[in-house]
Amino acid sequence: MEELHPVVQHHLVNTLGWQALRPLQQAAITPLVAGHDALLLAPTAGGKTEATVLPLLSRMAGEAWTGLSVLYVCPLRALLNNLEPRLAGYASWTGRRVGLWHGDTTAGTRRRLLEDLPDLLLTTPESLEAMLVSTRVDHRRVFGDLRVVVVDEVHAFAGDDRGWHLLAVLERLSRVAGRSVQRVGMSATVGNPDELLAWLQGSGRGTRPATVVAPPAATAPAAPDLQVDFVGSVPNAATVVAALHHGEKRLVFADSRRTVEQLAVALRERGTETFVSHSSLSVDERRRAETAFAEARDCVITSTSTLELGIDVGDLDRVLQLGAPTTVASFLQRLGRAGRRAGSSRSMLFLATTDEELLRAVALLLLWSEGYVEPVTPPPSPRHLAAQQLLALCLQDGRVGRTTWPAALGGLPLAGADELAEITDGLLERGYLDSDSGMLFVGREAERRYGHRHFLELLSAFTADPQFTVLHGRLEIGTLDQLAFTRSVEGPRVLSLGGRSWLLTHLDWGRRRAYVEPTDRVGSSRWSGGARALSFALTDAMRRVLLGAQPRGVVLSRRATERLAVVREQLAVAVDPRASAVGEWHGEQLRWWTWAGARANLTLLSALAVSGVVEEVSQVDDRYLRLAPETTAGALTAAMAGVRQRIEALGVTTEVSDEALKQLKFADLLPERLSRRTLSERQADAAGARLVLDRGVFDVRASR
Repeated sequence: MEELHPVVQHHLVNTLGWQALRPLQQAAITPLVAGHDALLLAPTAGGKTEATVLPLLSRMAGEAWTGLSVLYVCPLRALLNNLEPRLAGYASWTGRRVGLWHGDTTAGTRRRLLEDLPDLLLTTPESLEAMLVSTRVDHRRVFGDLRVVVVDEVHAFAGDDRGWHLLAVLERLSRVAGRSVQRVGMSATVGNPDELLAWLQGSGRGTRPATVVAPPAATAPAAPDLQVDFVGSVPNAATVVAALHHGEKRLVFADSRRTVEQLAVALRERGTETFVSHSSLSVDERRRAETAFAEARDCVITSTSTLELGIDVGDLDRVLQLGAPTTVASFLQRLGRAGRRAGSSRSMLFLATTDEELLRAVALLLLWSEGYVEPVTPPPSPRHLAAQQLLALCLQDGRVGRTTWPAALGGLPLAGADELAEITDGLLERGYLDSDSGMLFVGREAERRYGHRHFLELLSAFTADPQFTVLHGRLEIGTLDQLAFTRSVEGPRVLSLGGRSWLLTHLDWGRRRAYVEPTDRVGSSRWSGGARALSFALTDAMRRVLLGAQPRGVVLSRRATERLAVVREQLAVAVDPRASAVGEWHGEQLRWWTWAGARANLTLLSALAVSGVVEEVSQVDDRYLRLAPETTAGALTAAMAGVRQRIEALGVTTEVSDEALKQLKFADLLPERLSRRTLSERQADAAGARLVLDRGVFDVRASR
């Protein structure tokens, strides 16, 4: 603590009443004060925010930083809103100010922030880029004093294209600031911290010291109370949740907005005070629910992953999970939401509504009991973001050099040099760019496609389906997909949103607005989006559970134990301890049970397509591939040997459907060859495919 500024030390002791720092907070001071790039790792509620901000405030005071010197970037607006009062309090100790800027910030507030810059700004990558391309923002004045960027929940960025987008924006900010900006990431436990920090460093890798800060806890945490139950349906799950833990605050996670809504409606029918949180609810609706939940006592809040990332909803007594998340990392985040109070412990009850959910929950806990946490791997080949960044640079600078523009991105591996040239030529050919004397600027097609609403659609790396805004009078409740209004229904159309039922009274197709009134009838909700592909590790763990593996430190209820025995018996034909299994399913379909995950299976399918032993399908399963009739294990083994060398050389390309291509944001900015190649590489899992090939094949029919 002595390394911190005296004023900060004073307030830690006298304002917060702290006599000592946590191990992470103490260990972070030296590298952060020395200007290292750093990754701070700790479970949820592990003190990461203070471990990062207090040393930076000490430097800010001790080194007399001026202007906007620290950016604090989060993946969620709600998380920023939640953090702002706490960070503003810390900053006030040294006479510094905190500002908040994201999509919900009013125009008036933004003007005031630009006129009188804060010392620390809480924001999102999309808002940062909006500032960079805005003609109303003096980039040099706003970002010229920037010294540090803090990235909260960095794993949530790194796992998808928002991470690449963030890195590109940070490179451009460094160019505006005229200095290499220190980068500090915060995360819960990840499987590859050194690689994650190297990725976060971007162009600063190798030029500035890098430190992973992850000291062991002073005392080993108590083993969590983990239980799995099989309930068979969402209404049954609601009955269990309503009957358990009266007088306590319960957070129930589910992995789809539709299930969250179903559960909330069912809980309210059973007389349980219930609140709802998910991304399709309006900001005000979520805030009302989260505030009411924080202040209530005997209640439940149902949520998707929106409450996974540390948003404060007060002290929780219980965390439950309907179904199972798809990663150990997500499970750990959710588990860490409870057990924060002194004397309380971490616990989670899994409620499986289907056999697949039961098997996945037990497999996930098997991986956890073995100490496994997934590596965070940025998606490969972000060529589409190279194209997006070129247009953004043209908006930012007006004109950029045709051959020199990639330098502004600091050498980020978005695409190869030849591909960058091909991307540039393609944008020129299709009118997204115009050129004059070797300089590029925004063309008419880019204006037509992205120019409405100040190019906002160009500044976001994630896709969103067209949504209808649902309104009760002037009150915005949230959004629903068009699917909710186009599917046929008998009688009045009744919707479910925010855990309540609404009668549709008017639909404004032109303005995409749905007007509703409360009703006692039971409604339903609908959003588009398919099931998420499972990893090789999780799918293989499901295979091992079928073969008898059990997670340590986990209690299965009598119902779960009995149902798991049934699942093991039903799928006995699908597993073999010696190899991957070939067997008939219900006496009809011949399947190769790889248990490798959809991406590895798609790789195998593409590699084996010419052999004739596998059947082409529109959607690949995580667990198996369909085999052509009369295929033998010997024929499959021979075909596998023929493609092994191709997969070893990563020479297999997967088929890309036109529908899949629509899901790649900015695919229209790439030549079709490059957009299909990008998706093909992202759909593949050559490592998983090789593991299946190494395992060999056993025909379980031969043993019966």
